[in-house]
Amino acid sequence: MFTGIVEDTGEIRAVMATEDGRRLRIDHGFEALHHGQSISVSGVCLTVERFTEEWFEVFLASETVEKTYLGAVEAGDVVNLERALAADGRFDGHLVQGHVDTTAVVADVERVGKDWRYTFSLPPEVGQYVVSKGSVALDGISLTVAARDEETFAVAIIPTTYELTSLSEKEPGDPIHVEVDVVAKYVESMLEGYLAGVDERV
Repeated sequence: MFTGIVEDTGEIRAVMATEDGRRLRIDHGFEALHHGQSISVSGVCLTVERFTEEWFEVFLASETVEKTYLGAVEAGDVVNLERALAADGRFDGHLVQGHVDTTAVVADVERVGKDWRYTFSLPPEVGQYVVSKGSVALDGISLTVAARDEETFAVAIIPTTYELTSLSEKEPGDPIHVEVDVVAKYVESMLEGYLAGVDERV
């Protein structure tokens, strides 16, 4: 489980194709990593397989390659990094699983005073979960939906988030991982079960 509070950004050092998927070597600034550790790479939960004090490697299975844009990243690209939340850790964002629901596209980037407003396409398959003032994870960043319409949604980005995450690298047309609030999914599932029970009793 993650919180959507990005700890660091890392540059893709190398990309290696394999028969089963893809392997990424990523620079990091963490004091300690260990084999088998879960780490969010731009919102995708992956497992540390090899590491040194300067880099770590993760493997992308074919499903991850197909469903995320990590299948297209190249050496030099920047990704967001967050280690899994420790049991006694401080919870500052919202519940983020690292299970990407879909990929959206940056539609517009606008400077608003000292802040930025990012607008994204709204994939229809997650439209019901994206609500104004609700939580959403974009490339692993816990953010609040500022506005939405039928085709797009927008978030406000403060200078700290802009400077400390890969959002500063994003331009219109670039892809971004979207994970909707898992609580909304649980509520939907419970309501569906309840309504199905009501229908059976009617």
